[in-house]
Amino acid sequence: MNTPKLPIFTNVLQVAVVVDDLYKAMKHYYEIYGIGPWKVYTFNSSTVSDMVIRDKSSNYSMKLSLCNIGNVQWELIQPLDEKSIYYEFLKEHGPGLHHVAFAVNDYDETVNYFRQNGIGVLQGGLWNNLQYTYLDTQSTMSAIAEIYQISKDFTWPEPEEVYPSK
Repeated sequence: MNTPKLPIFTNVLQVAVVVDDLYKAMKHYYEIYGIGPWKVYTFNSSTVSDMVIRDKSSNYSMKLSLCNIGNVQWELIQPLDEKSIYYEFLKEHGPGLHHVAFAVNDYDETVNYFRQNGIGVLQGGLWNNLQYTYLDTQSTMSAIAEIYQISKDFTWPEPEEVYPSK
């Protein structure tokens, strides 16, 4: 078995919260905590390819917003259908902290390591040359871990909108 260089996770990249109303949540974070501005994107089968849920091809959709707090990206996610792990989380727990995204030294090696240790992929996809993967680490980390593989030609697309608008 190929064991990745330890530590497996080398940096915290993102903290994500699942919400039932994206616009209400953005407003709350901005007005109460001064967190923002938020860049809004829609992820669905038109914007994301290679979508999987529990290692099986499956389309899902969500609307999300992103901003930075220092060096960490903060993400709010509203599921738009009943297929995703975000919807499952919202139904079971209500709005709340969903996952933490981590940097890794080698994406493929990390995914293989987790698979060989019985930890599969909960959900994933390819968005604008950024491969994102949620690992089923709840039983071993008490949280879902997300990792990325970002191609060298990745660029952030223009958001659909920014909140608050300028």
